[in-house]
Amino acid sequence: SRRLMEHFVTLFDSLFLPQGLALHMSMERHAGNYTLWILCIDDAVHDVLTKMKLPNVQLLKLSLLETKELKQVKPGRSSGEYCWTTTPFTPKFVFDSEPSVGRVTYLDADLWFRKNPTPIFQEFDKSGKDVLITDHAYSPEYDLSEKSGQYCVQFTTFTREGGETVRKWWEERCIEWCFARFENGKFGDQKYLDDWPERFPEQVHVLSNQGWTLAPWNANRFPYSNGIFWHFHGLRLTEKRSKPMVQFTISYSIPSITRKQIYEPYLEDLRVVIEIMKSHGVQPRLQQKYRTFGRLKGVWKGIKQQLWRFNHELVSNLD
Repeated sequence: SRRLMEHFVTLFDSLFLPQGLALHMSMERHAGNYTLWILCIDDAVHDVLTKMKLPNVQLLKLSLLETKELKQVKPGRSSGEYCWTTTPFTPKFVFDSEPSVGRVTYLDADLWFRKNPTPIFQEFDKSGKDVLITDHAYSPEYDLSEKSGQYCVQFTTFTREGGETVRKWWEERCIEWCFARFENGKFGDQKYLDDWPERFPEQVHVLSNQGWTLAPWNANRFPYSNGIFWHFHGLRLTEKRSKPMVQFTISYSIPSITRKQIYEPYLEDLRVVIEIMKSHGVQPRLQQKYRTFGRLKGVWKGIKQQLWRFNHELVSNLD
């Protein structure tokens, strides 16, 4: 039987358009029958995406949806913190826009699918619960659960009715406090998830198959081939001596097979979407200043080759 359509929602501004487009490209390959709702954090990204007419995409404009609570806290938060603050609102924006949607899965814009996510939803359906969260599942050497939280907001599903108490509670907490620092057991929008399995035992299911949700912090723990998606945490577009580059804000050691099978194809997708952006008259913007991290030296030796090739080709393409 034809599977019901899954609805996903992500958010980004014009700065993170390349990652958002790479996410969409991966969903076109792997997500089957789906709709990706994109909450456009600035009107510039809404304008570009309107022109692009991406298949299976619905656009939401934050400037039209911002609640008075959001507007009140906005001046006191950085753009990143404000994006985190809006995250719990995103499923509600979708539910309000489309009455037929029964559940929505929030996705971080720097996710990239390698397989169809149906197995995740099958496990969720079996659980009979209303909210799905995923464990960071850190490799021991990168365990930051104390600070960043046990669970990762990256892929979080809410059903319309049953998930609302949890979503609303999260929304209220993020309005109260959502900052990019560790304070009193809180961190951004994410540390709030830590006690959900105890606080909302009837509603919340924690995905048991941790090898499906991969990221640099658990790359040494699970085979890349099991991953349904990869979270490209910390990857940023930058430039050195006015040449476009890709850089990582956090250093992790990644197995060479994973660099080859995961990072190379993602960099290829980024290359393609940057070309697409340029064909629409949009230049990718710097996501961070180029800087040499003392402690990064050596850690990324293995990926330097690919990065160099990527960066080299980016330069020739952007000339």
